[in-house]
Amino acid sequence: MLELTTIVVAVVVLLSLVMVAKGIVVVTQGYEYTVERFGRYTTSLRPGLHFIIPFIDAIGSRINMMESVQDIAAQEVISRDNATILVDGVCFYQIVDAAKSAYEVNEVQRAIQNLVTTNLRTVMGSLELDQILSERDTINAKLLSVVDSATESWGIKITRVEVKDIRPPQSIVEAMSKQMTSEREKRARILEAEGHRQAEILRAEGEKQSAILESEGRKEAAFRDAEARERMAEAEAKATNMVSEAIAKGDLNAINYFVAQKYTEALAKVGSASNSKVVLMPIEASQILGSLGGIQELFNSVKNTPKQMPKNPTEAS
Repeated sequence: MLELTTIVVAVVVLLSLVMVAKGIVVVTQGYEYTVERFGRYTTSLRPGLHFIIPFIDAIGSRINMMESVQDIAAQEVISRDNATILVDGVCFYQIVDAAKSAYEVNEVQRAIQNLVTTNLRTVMGSLELDQILSERDTINAKLLSVVDSATESWGIKITRVEVKDIRPPQSIVEAMSKQMTSEREKRARILEAEGHRQAEILRAEGEKQSAILESEGRKEAAFRDAEARERMAEAEAKATNMVSEAIAKGDLNAINYFVAQKYTEALAKVGSASNSKVVLMPIEASQILGSLGGIQELFNSVKNTPKQMPKNPTEAS
């Protein structure tokens, strides 16, 4: 009888331990567990310690709630201008609803890969090759919008879709290389032409400034020559006036002054001629000296004459 009681107690204790073990559930960080009661979903367990009813409740799925990455295998895509290219990509997603991801879709990663692949062909097939190569950001944005909208009912948030590599055929690569070389040569020729044009403009500006400065110099020189001639004319007029007054007073030295002046001017012109080698001067030295003496006496007399105030503006001039 004692042995039977011991066996019953041991069985009860063992069953109790099993029930406790079945009823305690520990959920790790970054995961959520779905709970099923007789095969039907009831709730989701978040990270931490939880208790369920043993043999009635059971853990259905263990869902990874962290952001995950899914590689998109390389595939051939035909662009709108019939260029065949090889494209691969990567997709980042995160499960935001454990129940929907567990019961609304089967094989989440495979479903996401097929969805991204299909939409990748659709988006790139509507663009030309040049647009595909130059508008990756636009392609990524379109893919993200379409795929995220499709996975919303699965409880999945698509955070990013990126096109990793675009590989055109070798023939297209060679054609693009030739086109790029041609464009670079074209830009180089344009830059060279612009440089020549700028140099010609600068040279023309320099010549213009030089011509302006030269004209200004000629203008200043002409002005100074005119001023010198004006002063000389004034001096000549003043001297003529003085001599005329002296002649009017009967001073013979004034006449000698005029004769000597004209005589010396004529001699200067004859001596400065380019074809004159020998000049015969049938004159007497005493006459020239006499004329010069008369000029000296005339200047001395003018110098010793006291200045008188002019009576009217006519005399003053």
